[in-house]
Amino acid sequence: MDRTDVRPGADDAHARSAATDPGARGLTAAEVAERTADGRTNAFVQNSSRSVWSIVRANVLTLFNGIVAACFLVLLVVGRWQDALFGFSAVANAVIGTVQEYSAKRALDRLALLNAPSARVWRDGAEVEVAIAEVVLDDLLVLRAGDQVAADGRVVDARGLQLDESMLTGESDAVEKTPGTEVLSGSIVVGGEGRAVVVRVGADSFANRIANEAKRFSMVTSELRSSINRVLKWITWIIGPLALIVLNSQMFAQGGWGEAIASGRWTDAVVATIASVVAAVPLGLVLITSITFAVGAVKLSRQQVLVQELPAVEGLARIDIICLDKTGTLTQGDIVFDGAHPVGQSHRDDAHPGWKQVLAWYGVQNDANATARSLASEFGEQPSAAPVGTVPFSSARKWSAVVFDDGMWILGGPEMVFPDAGSAADGSPASGAGRTALATRATELAATGRRTLVLAHGTPTHDETVPADAVPVALLTFRENIRPDARETLDYFAAQGVAVRVISGDNPQTVAAIARDVGLDAPHGFDARELPEDQDALIALLETTTVFGRVTPDQKKRIVVALKAAGHTVAMTGDGVNDALAIKEADIGVAMNSGAAATKAVARLILLDGRFSHLPHVVAEGRQVIANIERVSMLFLTKTAYATFLALVFGVLLLPFPFLPRQLSITDGLTIGIPAFFFALLPNAKRYIPGFLRRSLTFAIPAGAVVTLGLAVFAVVSANIGTPQAEIRTGSTLILTVIGLWILVVLSRPVTPFKTVVIGAMMIGLVLVYTIPIVGDFLQLVDPSFETAALILVVAAGCIGLIEIVRFVHRRLTRRDELRMVGGQAANRSLLHRPAAGAPSVQTGTVDAAK
Repeated sequence: MDRTDVRPGADDAHARSAATDPGARGLTAAEVAERTADGRTNAFVQNSSRSVWSIVRANVLTLFNGIVAACFLVLLVVGRWQDALFGFSAVANAVIGTVQEYSAKRALDRLALLNAPSARVWRDGAEVEVAIAEVVLDDLLVLRAGDQVAADGRVVDARGLQLDESMLTGESDAVEKTPGTEVLSGSIVVGGEGRAVVVRVGADSFANRIANEAKRFSMVTSELRSSINRVLKWITWIIGPLALIVLNSQMFAQGGWGEAIASGRWTDAVVATIASVVAAVPLGLVLITSITFAVGAVKLSRQQVLVQELPAVEGLARIDIICLDKTGTLTQGDIVFDGAHPVGQSHRDDAHPGWKQVLAWYGVQNDANATARSLASEFGEQPSAAPVGTVPFSSARKWSAVVFDDGMWILGGPEMVFPDAGSAADGSPASGAGRTALATRATELAATGRRTLVLAHGTPTHDETVPADAVPVALLTFRENIRPDARETLDYFAAQGVAVRVISGDNPQTVAAIARDVGLDAPHGFDARELPEDQDALIALLETTTVFGRVTPDQKKRIVVALKAAGHTVAMTGDGVNDALAIKEADIGVAMNSGAAATKAVARLILLDGRFSHLPHVVAEGRQVIANIERVSMLFLTKTAYATFLALVFGVLLLPFPFLPRQLSITDGLTIGIPAFFFALLPNAKRYIPGFLRRSLTFAIPAGAVVTLGLAVFAVVSANIGTPQAEIRTGSTLILTVIGLWILVVLSRPVTPFKTVVIGAMMIGLVLVYTIPIVGDFLQLVDPSFETAALILVVAAGCIGLIEIVRFVHRRLTRRDELRMVGGQAANRSLLHRPAAGAPSVQTGTVDAAK
């Protein structure tokens, strides 16, 4: 051992490296100014995760907007702007979606991988602190434990320098750095100290490159959005032939093609055709969905949850399994001293009276890692004499040592300081039996979720080896505090039928102890190094095992892929770049704001204050969105169904289409659009049940058929008795409004006081539409005759009765889906474990496993 390798010699080491390496002397003020003027600084503005153009394109250039815009332009061309009111819904939908996603983009762009506010550099022969953006090429960085590396550099001198690069590479073990090796921006100094010459800054640095590579946008899977898009796709395929059928029938209704063109009445045929086309498109459904998502995102932002893409609000409510990283999610990540445990008789103060002072010395060193620093406040004063030698910590040997006048003190992992059991059997601490007992005790402590180190004492050696006569003095345990909200949050997920999988890079048994501490049924952890290669075997393992340790970044991604292949909707939480692959692959990725920018860029949700307990609020908000959108979708899809059926029936029968576009706009507003806006924002805690589109269509299609039947009967009977076309349109509008209001009542059950107010307001609106002269004239409504009024009442009453039958059958089908869902959730709830009364409890608070 080098007896001169002690703390007072650090400045001498700096001086020697400066003499041998010109880059190690630091820059002068003139050299810094020159590099700053040339732009060779660390200032860097990251590209956004999603460009403004891509956001605008996604919200404006849609199939929905294309159909509406085409119809809107045709009406303007033929001079019928009064019938083009529906165009405003398309504009509102595009604006709301664009503004919300742009707001999320701006919030994301403010997040940076380098969170440290300043960096230490060596300039003009002195150490100074500068802003990270002011670091320049060839600067000499001064690195100490706890620092975050500001730019890529080459080490010029080091004393036990160790970096945690897990945020960048996914490698959980600390990496030892020696002169000549590289340090990467974004990594954390966890032990030792050193200096490094900056070799890459700004956009060229590793941290910024990896952040940009990860920030590739992909759309979140949304059942609501995909279902609506599927309906629009179906409508696109049929809308062309449907328009031709209606146009042909309307031209014949105007006296034939030749007569209609010659008389100029072809414009009435075109307007009627557009009325049928626009009625078939669920205009308000897309708008209401965007508004609901946007309101949900705003509400979550008040709880420090950033929603980067609107449908992510819905997504977390659909998950049935959530994968958690340990550190930063279940635990707070801060290591604290837990206790000292006796080892034989050697821990007694009369045997080794200075052991507590030695631990105090370890805790206050500049190169102390987080574990060693936690010792500072637990023990008394340091030894009065300076050490005569040290052995810096090495990630290879996993121990460090200090030599005082009374001998050599070694602090490290028990299995590394005493790697074998020896051959003696006298039971002394230095014998084989004593070391076996030490290993057994260390294993028992580690199984409780605590990290275990041993403090040993022996005769100083002249090389970096443990003394042959070393004896253990005390076992030291450390813990990482569990988040106070972790257990409550996991309780919530279990109650909701959401299974949990803990996947961590740490020791499997330690992670399992942490899982038990937060209430999970985890008798043991599975070592990911033994994961089966076969996908089916992996899926079977994932279905039965809760905790996985020693998981690499690629394995995290593979686990998520396997769970999705098994039919699960998967959420993944994490904070490091090593989690980015899995977070991006998951249906819903959740990142902590304290994590890497690359990870936050690919996540759908960011917990800005890092509180795991926000997730239940997100789930509740998502459930409100899904349940309410499902309710209002039945209104909109019913309109789509009857509009399609009306176009076919009236087209085949060559009957005049019974509505003007403006009449449909008013009807839609009173029976669907306005009430749907209020109903979509009501509290709703109904659990998510798969099959949104199927359930919506099983009501909408029969209900649409009932509406079509009623209007067709009314039109045919009215035509046969010679009712004028204006009166037929008025009667049809009144029938559609009455039936629409009844469908609204049916889908609002149970009817609350607030819903009663909304429905009552719509009925009042209906009365006002028919009684205010200026409104009636604009809509071209006329007073119906007695015969027409009687026919309206009969048709409306018959349709209401049929609607009640449709709803009864639909509720039976929905109830069957709910029972099937509850059965599946009951199996997931068994994953939450509650120890029986009197059962031994696991140590509250845990720590990363000993590596």
